[in-house]
Amino acid sequence: MEAVFVPLSLLAGGLLAVQAGANTQLSKATGSPVAATTIQVSIAGTLLLIVAAVTGTVFALGSLPGVPWWHAIGGIATAIYVASTILLFPRLGAVVTVGLFIAGQMLTSLGLDVLGVLGVPRQPLAIATLLGTLAVLVGASAIVLGQKSAAVELSIKKLGWILLALLAGAVLPAQGAINGLLRSDIGAPFAVGAVSFAVATLAMVLVLLITLGLASAPKPQLGGLAKMPWWGWLGAFCGATYVTTVFTAIPVIGTAAAVGLTVAGQQIASLFVDRHGWFRLPKREISRLRYAGVGLLLIGVALIQIF
Repeated sequence: MEAVFVPLSLLAGGLLAVQAGANTQLSKATGSPVAATTIQVSIAGTLLLIVAAVTGTVFALGSLPGVPWWHAIGGIATAIYVASTILLFPRLGAVVTVGLFIAGQMLTSLGLDVLGVLGVPRQPLAIATLLGTLAVLVGASAIVLGQKSAAVELSIKKLGWILLALLAGAVLPAQGAINGLLRSDIGAPFAVGAVSFAVATLAMVLVLLITLGLASAPKPQLGGLAKMPWWGWLGAFCGATYVTTVFTAIPVIGTAAAVGLTVAGQQIASLFVDRHGWFRLPKREISRLRYAGVGLLLIGVALIQIF
């Protein structure tokens, strides 16, 4: 079983790069990244609900009233993450923000494994795990520094935004762990995914309503959806696959390994997306430092996984 989740986690991470391209098209079509995300998470939840119905596990949702309430709120992390990207990309830059997200993810993953909280099986703090986590963090730093457009002044004025980026990354492994608890409660992964995205949809609707009240926020326009390429709808499938994979992989291979593999898969896929300009995204030159950063990510994940 463990061997299955290694390539599956890499694939799920790679789909995040596809999701980014698809959501960019959806954002252009709606004129609002918040509206696009609200649409995407609602579709993802619907897809997982359909799969749960087809597999006969939808009836597990009847057990929800008997589970601790906080086991069902993992989807809030999606809204926190998305809202943070909207705030941070203009202030820190996309590449720097993603690097900080990775740092937050890995540090929290290590903490969950070592402390054994949120239902994550406790794992001893091995030297290889520490070295692997350090390699992933150094690799993420190299990816940031290797992107020419990533220059950012890390001043005291931006300290708050930096902390927000770390927090937004940190909530993702926590989401996987909480969804894992819900799976233990009701025993149906697709039903759990549907609950997670239902909560995410409600949270994103709230964020959307708040942004609609801001004069500077773009107002959604749905007329552009008809002209959007078909693959602009793939974000929901990618998101559903990622969330379901993470919370099913964590109990088997550990939080740090599951998150590290998805991060590595995302960065590998991003190299191809940037180099060839897939999904109508601009082509970007890939520096040697960025290649080295991705290599360090893979080495770090291998250390965490093997030892």
